Amino acid sequence: MHYIQRSMETLFLQLTEEYGAILLTGPRQAGKTTMLKHLMEGEPVQRRYVSLDDLNARALAQTDPTMFFQIYPPPVLIDEVQYAPQLFPVIKMFVDNGQKRGDFWLTGSQLFKLMDGVRESLAGRVAVLQLYPLSQDERYTDGSAGPFTVDLVTLQKRQEMRSPASGPEIFTRIFEGGMPALASGSITGRSQYYSSYLATYLERDVRIISPIVDSLKFLHFITAVAARTAQLVNYASIAADSGIDQTTAKHWLSILEALGIIFYLHPYSNNVLKRTIRTPKLYFYDTALVCYLTKWLSAETAMMGAMNGALLETYVVSEIMKSYRHVGLDVPLYYYRDKDGREIDLLLERDGHLHPIEIKKSALPNRSDARAFGVLDKGPLLRGKGAIICLAEELGALDGDTLIVGAHLV
Repeated sequence: MHYIQRSMETLFLQLTEEYGAILLTGPRQAGKTTMLKHLMEGEPVQRRYVSLDDLNARALAQTDPTMFFQIYPPPVLIDEVQYAPQLFPVIKMFVDNGQKRGDFWLTGSQLFKLMDGVRESLAGRVAVLQLYPLSQDERYTDGSAGPFTVDLVTLQKRQEMRSPASGPEIFTRIFEGGMPALASGSITGRSQYYSSYLATYLERDVRIISPIVDSLKFLHFITAVAARTAQLVNYASIAADSGIDQTTAKHWLSILEALGIIFYLHPYSNNVLKRTIRTPKLYFYDTALVCYLTKWLSAETAMMGAMNGALLETYVVSEIMKSYRHVGLDVPLYYYRDKDGREIDLLLERDGHLHPIEIKKSALPNRSDARAFGVLDKGPLLRGKGAIICLAEELGALDGDTLIVGAHLV
């Protein structure tokens, strides 16, 4: 097993010098604890570690938080802090009384309860970061590339740092996903890993957030959701396939979002572009989980199967999302679709410009792939350079306004 450097490390250490507490959230098994334990090794003062998965430590934290901090005084790393929101007021007192900056490192997976406690007790005193499964930049290079932009010079630098990847190689990455335990080699059985992930981690967290959940129906539900990755959200369709009503489907989707399993891409609209579709699209952060749920048993079958376009789009969008989230930035990302049938897969807003992006399962895109980009000329923001993200192995261009970008460069 080897440690994989994370893009967030520099930012986390910087915030340690600026805030009394730093809270790292994200889905289970994304590598939160592993990263923080690695960073602990380089600290001049030994930091204690305690996990609230330990029932004795959890009970003490819940019933006597003051005594808890006598047993585990700062500097301390508290894992799974969502189990004891009683700790937050005490942490607040420590911070307000001049405790050293960075003395409290906290992790948590269940964002609903966790964020409620943070908002009530630690507003302005805690920096909140989100860590997701490994990006390809972290897994295949050194994780230093930074946020994805449609900028020729930046993309040329990325190309210098990365080896070309063919279509089959990209779908191997899609199939393998970004869970650190699999990527590092500490676990080798992919199917067994995801079976355990669903049965143990995901189901346990779901039951804590929403105790009355039928496990079998929830499995049918998350499978139905996976089959619709990179599509417009359709509650009725998901509910029908899962044997539940639409209200339950909406609630369970909110649970998946809170647990960091899925995210939404919202449509771009303004007062000029009035005929846009209003429904969000949903995506998974980990494409290997999608492959597991939808029964693609190899990278080859996934590449040739009916979901290949949706899998590639999910991969590209999630990689771009992670490139921003992992350096603590909001993601200025949307999609465009109007009632006249014009569609742009992604819109990236930067510096007053909208950059249109299409995602194509082709190594040789053509000008027709960018035909919808012109609709942005009617909007209030300037249209920036566009891109076709595809399976090309080399950076190129259709013309002066549209780059050809291989999926290995996102």
